[in-house]
Parts: sequence; C-alpha cells; structure tokens
Amino acid sequence: MIKGAKIKFLIIGIFVINMCYVAVNQQITMNKIQAQIDSKATETKELKSSNQKLQDELKMARSDQYSEKLAREKLGLIKQGEITVINGSNNK
Repeated sequence: MIKGAKIKFLIIGIFVINMCYVAVNQQITMNKIQAQIDSKATETKELKSSNQKLQDELKMARSDQYSEKLAREKLGLIKQGEITVINGSNNK
C-alpha cells in the first residue's frame, strides 16, 4: 500500500510540474506576443503621423499659392506689372 501511495504522489508531482511548465511557457509566449503588439501599435502610430504629414504636404502642393511660390522662386516668373529686382551682392 505504501508503494501505491508513492506512485500516486509521483504521478501527481509529475502532473503538477507539467502544469507549472505549461503555465510558465504560456506566460512567456503571451509576453512576447504583447511586446509584438506594442511594437506594431507604435509603428502604426508613427506611420499614421507620417501619412498625415504627407497628406498635408500634398494638399499644400496642390494649392495655387504654392504653385505661384515655386514659379517665382525656381523659374523667376513675375506677375504682370511687377518689376524684377536682382540682388547684386550674391554675384561673385
């Protein structure tokens, strides 16, 4: 009878150890998955911010004022009736 009790305790002990191993392993896996979720959430937030910035730049680039500014700065165009002023101090 004592031998049967020892086997019973051994089986229960193995079962408890196995359950502890499974619980710890699941907790480790859940922590890794949570870290991945947090990382992807941060990445998503950064991408949304970048996307919004690009959308704002696109909206600005489509405006008439921006087109006029580029035409004046890059192409040297002027409006009718305006006089072009050239700064001579930059010419060396």
